[in-house]
Amino acid sequence: MFASGPAAPVPWHRRLLAHLPRPIRTLIARWEVWIETSVAAFACELPSGSRVLDAGAGECQYANQFRHCRLTSVDLAIGDVTWDYARLDVVADLLRLPFCDALFDAALNVVVLEHVREPARVVVELARVLKPGGRLLLIAPQEWAVHQVPHDYFRYTRYGLKWLLSEAGFTSIEIQPTGGFFTLLGRRLLDSVFFFQGGARWLLFPFVAGIVGPLGLLLPWLDRFDHDKLTTLGYACRATR
Repeated sequence: MFASGPAAPVPWHRRLLAHLPRPIRTLIARWEVWIETSVAAFACELPSGSRVLDAGAGECQYANQFRHCRLTSVDLAIGDVTWDYARLDVVADLLRLPFCDALFDAALNVVVLEHVREPARVVVELARVLKPGGRLLLIAPQEWAVHQVPHDYFRYTRYGLKWLLSEAGFTSIEIQPTGGFFTLLGRRLLDSVFFFQGGARWLLFPFVAGIVGPLGLLLPWLDRFDHDKLTTLGYACRATR
């Protein structure tokens, strides 16, 4: 239905990660598992039959969580040429959602806000299509590598996200970080291991993996000493229209 361009092979470590038991995946990919958990919890709280908008749905990987709802998946379908956008219900710009006011009971916007050029306008659009009392789950990164080049524009603090949501008319805003400084540092160390792939760099891969890898897995346990968690991978925001 929608052309997605030539598919690039998925890196071997990402294929492996998808088949690991959840506790091990959580150690290695806390950000991704935390997002999955946040979306699942949000979905479980919605009554059966709720009308839900997934704004920036990508490959619709969360659709199964909302089988008890009437889900509409929307994306501009330009973010990643390796993705298959065929499951989308609507191809549209989030700046101009093709829906009438107050149509949806809930909406989610998951690691999408960094990819839009006018984030304030997108948040206003999400507020417009939500019913009064409608609920929003918005997840955005604070410290994350550039991705989906060239469509990657912003990173967010908790204060910036609160301002965007408040200005759009949202209330009851709750913002939760994904760990703190040591979770971020641990993830950076784990990511650095996979830099040593290709050509002569493979010679250093076992050494780096053996030294840096265990440290990256252990560092998040030190987050108990980081009470403010102002340095973090990202945030999950819940708000009410």
